[in-house]
Amino acid sequence: MSKSWAVAGAVASVGVALGSLGLGIARRLTAPVGGRTYDLTIRGVDDSGERPIVALDRTSQTAARGRYCLLLRNGGWVQLSSEVEDLGPGHVGRGVLGEPRAGLHIGERASWSGIYFSSPEDAGLEASDVAILTDAGPAPAWLIRPRTGSSTTWAIHIHGLGSPRAGTLRGAQVAAETGLTSLVVTYRNDGEGPTSGSGRSTLGATEFDDVRAAVHYALDHGASRVILFGWSMGAAIALQLAADSKLRDIVAGLVLESPVLDWVSTIKANCKRSGLPAWTGALAVPWLDNRQLSRIIGLRAPVGLRRFDWITRADELAAPTLILHGSADTSASIGVAARLRDRRSDLVQLERFDADHTLTWNSDPERWRASVSAVLDELVGR
Repeated sequence: MSKSWAVAGAVASVGVALGSLGLGIARRLTAPVGGRTYDLTIRGVDDSGERPIVALDRTSQTAARGRYCLLLRNGGWVQLSSEVEDLGPGHVGRGVLGEPRAGLHIGERASWSGIYFSSPEDAGLEASDVAILTDAGPAPAWLIRPRTGSSTTWAIHIHGLGSPRAGTLRGAQVAAETGLTSLVVTYRNDGEGPTSGSGRSTLGATEFDDVRAAVHYALDHGASRVILFGWSMGAAIALQLAADSKLRDIVAGLVLESPVLDWVSTIKANCKRSGLPAWTGALAVPWLDNRQLSRIIGLRAPVGLRRFDWITRADELAAPTLILHGSADTSASIGVAARLRDRRSDLVQLERFDADHTLTWNSDPERWRASVSAVLDELVGR
């Protein structure tokens, strides 16, 4: 009998440990927006050439070809060229484009980023600040008019989890050049939009309502149709909007960058990315989908992950969809995107890039812009 109790106690202990791990994963995934991590150090700045060269520790990111940014802890913003200079086994040099912001000096801490434009002006765009009225409060947005041409088809740009709206300006720039008016939106608990409840993300479940309000803003201000640009979790929101019976005829098309097409597989992938076994991601599902458990992590209602499974819901897809995805994406697997393309080859076009999550533009801006421009021209009937 004592042995049986010992076994039962061990099983119970394992169950508690696994439950606690699932709770921790769910809380981290939905955590309120926090500060950026500055995990790079400026090792040197060479001003002797045509443009400054910044020396950095060699990593898979800093050695990757493409156009990226250094966000400095002191507030500086440094755009880098695509060329990589070999400075020996431990360091690389990256050229600085344009005028470097203040604070670029040896020893300064920095963060590597694919967010290439800090503001619409930085991307060469003319924007005005507007507010979208949502149930959670006013959500600021940038309204960007094209310099030439006009269309009653508008582009709505939806950023991802933990990323600012400025990250979507890579797409807004192409939309403006195609003659589309753009709304670059925020939503509740993203650090720029209104704060609601505990400040936690609901992975698109409630953020959807705020972006739907942005679509109605566009319709009230001259749009007849919209093209939804969704980045990562923003793509999950865009897909929900496109499937909404009241908006199905309004959504002309989707442009999805590194999309979350299935939250369960994405959570597993991010657990693996963080050094945990992929299967531990499944432990977070009850905490996100059960009403009582979701309240423990600080959510007012369960997320309902099943609604975000677009492999299962593939038959509901009704709008032409361009997916831009990196083969090296360890957050949202390109394999899921390929499965959706295979299931709905009548509507889905998949463009593969040698890039990590949301970095396809950075890896090859010219090809990215050409792919998106061609789809936009087709969608607006040019």
